[in-house]
Amino acid sequence: MYPLEGNEKAVGLDLRSHDLQREGVVRAVSARSMVLAGPIELVQGGEGFISQFPVFVPSPRGDDTPWGVVSAVIDAEQLYRASGLFSSKLPIEVAITGQDGTGSYGEVFFGDRAVLDADPLVSDVTLPTGSWKIAAIPRGGWIETPPNTWQIRQMCLFGGLLLVVPISIAGYLYDQRRANKRELSQRQAEMERLSHRLKLALTTSKIGVWEYNLDTHELMWDDRMCELYDTETMVERRSADSWSQALHPEDRARAEEEFHRATLTGGAYNSEFRVVTREGSVRWIRAIGAMNYDLTGRRYIVGVNWDVSTDIALKTRLLASKQNAELRNRELEDARAQMERNSLHDSLTDLPNRRFLDERMLSGTAGRSVTALLHIDLDRFKQINDTLGHAAGDAMLVHAASVLKASTRAGDFIARIGGDEFVIATTRPASAAQLASLAKRIILQMHQPVPYEGHECRFGVSIGIAMAGEADADSGRRLLIDADIALYRAKRNGRNRFEFFTDSLRAEIVRNKRVADDILSGLERKEFRPYFQPQFDARTLDVVGVEALVRWDHPREGLLTPDVFLKTAGELNVVPLIDRSILEQSLWQSTRWKAAGITIPKMSVNVSAGRLYETDLIDSLDGIAIERGTLSFELLESIFLDDKNETIVANIQRLRELGIQIDIDDFGTGFASIVSLIQVRPDRLKIDRQLISPIVASESRRRLVASIIEIGQSLGIKVVAEGVETMEHAVVLRDLGCDTLQGFALARPMSSEDLIGFVKRESWRQVA
Repeated sequence: MYPLEGNEKAVGLDLRSHDLQREGVVRAVSARSMVLAGPIELVQGGEGFISQFPVFVPSPRGDDTPWGVVSAVIDAEQLYRASGLFSSKLPIEVAITGQDGTGSYGEVFFGDRAVLDADPLVSDVTLPTGSWKIAAIPRGGWIETPPNTWQIRQMCLFGGLLLVVPISIAGYLYDQRRANKRELSQRQAEMERLSHRLKLALTTSKIGVWEYNLDTHELMWDDRMCELYDTETMVERRSADSWSQALHPEDRARAEEEFHRATLTGGAYNSEFRVVTREGSVRWIRAIGAMNYDLTGRRYIVGVNWDVSTDIALKTRLLASKQNAELRNRELEDARAQMERNSLHDSLTDLPNRRFLDERMLSGTAGRSVTALLHIDLDRFKQINDTLGHAAGDAMLVHAASVLKASTRAGDFIARIGGDEFVIATTRPASAAQLASLAKRIILQMHQPVPYEGHECRFGVSIGIAMAGEADADSGRRLLIDADIALYRAKRNGRNRFEFFTDSLRAEIVRNKRVADDILSGLERKEFRPYFQPQFDARTLDVVGVEALVRWDHPREGLLTPDVFLKTAGELNVVPLIDRSILEQSLWQSTRWKAAGITIPKMSVNVSAGRLYETDLIDSLDGIAIERGTLSFELLESIFLDDKNETIVANIQRLRELGIQIDIDDFGTGFASIVSLIQVRPDRLKIDRQLISPIVASESRRRLVASIIEIGQSLGIKVVAEGVETMEHAVVLRDLGCDTLQGFALARPMSSEDLIGFVKRESWRQVA
């Protein structure tokens, strides 16, 4: 039953025991076609026509057996009113006969029977089963042959068409449903064939398939995986411990670390390790996997395993032969000592490495003696590596290490902890001024050009400084974290500079962490909601569309705009999830508008820049019902114009194939060329508010906006002006030829409920 509201009394109605509806049901089943019954009194109140569609299903005997009926109820009063039969301006009196589709033999169900006795004009209305007869005479009776006889007949015919068209559409939708059902059955059969082929391929190749859910920590193995690990096959779901326990003790830590690293980074998983069977034999297993996300956002890794014991055994024998010929006992001792030193030092700069820093400086008694840390990162080092090669990059690292050694005092500890990252740890008391002087000295020295094979290499450094407090219990490890945060701030503030870690910076980090946690919780609680700002035709001021804007209904801080949370959401990589949620909610709200009798031709939603670079953008739209021509994606001008990225071009083309239009937002603030406009051919350009605001007072800005409008018109592109703050703006833009207006002068962003009332009241016309 849809809609349920207002029709509750009809729920549970037994049509077999209802005198007024039973006959129509029996006729529909007997005729095996649609039957229009009525008008009759409805159980839920009022009078209506009922279209009964019989439904048959296959029976075990091979024939069709009745399953039931699908009823479409047409409100009689609304139908008459929509047909104009209640209009006070109607120049004729009308009577309709043929209740239940019985034609001229049926009873009069609309109008006065006296019309039939006054020599009326008569026309037949053909129904899917049966017919009606509609008769009409001039109001007050016939005086003479009216001059508009044919017009009256045409009005009668038009009224009949208005009655029968909704019924025909309902029949068409029923046929479409049956066709979709047949297509679904065909696709299901094709999927079963593909599944069979995949299973055959896996069986032949002896590859085991596994899947690990990162949210529930459940592990699923197929039969081949159970054979490889020599374990029970009856267990469908198991924990990660069942895999870990089967690993060789010598490989367990490394294999677990590789798997854990893949789950943290989201990158590809690739590993080799040994497993021990229940009989005690050892097998070498090669494992690969990749991160995936389902439609609900849950993460899981899907991968395969296969036995590579033969390959490893051959490789091991060759390696053993080589080692036995070359290595001796004394060489093994020397190598062990060298390895110990190498494990604690960087082989290129001969500085202590990250392990040395963690084990010797930032733990135990030595860790508590550290009074300050400088975290140093080389700027533009990657460019040198990419242009002159790794040898040049290595030379710059050696030079940087020498600069640090020359700039520090005796007793200061220097370590290389990453590719182009260094740390200076001070164990003696030092003031902020002394540390700032040291940082300035390092920045100045690092900025000097470094000659390399005829080139002058230039690079800089960014430095984060953290000082230990008197109450710090574990100053070493805490200082490294604080210095890293300060380094991040230095890079964000322009690079080639230093920044101290402060309490305000710590508070900012805590605040950003809280916002990030709230965003993740808000996604789970569906707190991100669309607000809609209407768009108006510049000439008629009719509502021609809406733009869906995201708002965060925060449980403590109220309604928040994107400038508060969008940057943090981007760092969390959840903007695509917010985009999809707003799109789905907006499409749902559009159905509410239609049900409320409001027609809004177009709705636009914003799409983040990163989504156009995703190869699975189109796949992510599967399952979302989008009516062609009613939805547009707003893309920032700076996203793709003048960009030759093949993924972006392909995504835009496929969006058009889905019937989704392309709008360019904030036009005039980027670096687009006319050539790129011709290549992309967007449907609409939105002129940025910065250009719209001064056009009332500035003739030059007005000419600039006029030029943009003229360019759009010459290319067949509609032009939208956003930021229309006053009616003077609206008048100027209309006179310049702008197509659509959007701004506070006409309407602010509002909820879906407020939008329904706003459109019905048409209060913006009074303002205009």
